[in-house]
Amino acid sequence: MTKQVNKVNQSEQVFDAIHSIMHLFRARQLRGLRDNPHELTHMEYKALGFFARHPGATQGDLVAHSGRDKAQLARLLKGLRDKQLLEAEADAADRRIMRLKPSAQGLDIFNSLRELGAQASGAAVDGMTAEQLTQLQALLQQIRTNLEADDQR
Repeated sequence: MTKQVNKVNQSEQVFDAIHSIMHLFRARQLRGLRDNPHELTHMEYKALGFFARHPGATQGDLVAHSGRDKAQLARLLKGLRDKQLLEAEADAADRRIMRLKPSAQGLDIFNSLRELGAQASGAAVDGMTAEQLTQLQALLQQIRTNLEADDQR
């Protein structure tokens, strides 16, 4: 029984550490967003990034990917379009569907903010070997796989 209690305590410590690390990383990202002249919120940055990685995707694709409320995302995307950071084009097969992609300005802003993220993630793993990073990635993937499998039950 003691081994089981110890494993529960260790798993809680692991997730406390993951939470703490993500909080520090997210705070650094948000600081980077605030310190830039682009005035993007974290969610605007995430949405812009989604369409930078998936040009031509739809609002529905973003809803499915993010799990966020459709109305909330509609307002967010309208704001990005109003700022001329996203461009919309009607789908060739169904003119009611709008395909979205970053404008040239939107892509420039996303890339500059992504560079800040790369600097933050680089600082976070400073001093770790490639082997350690590979091991950490594999362990985190195992955690994700376990959680996804548990959700399927």
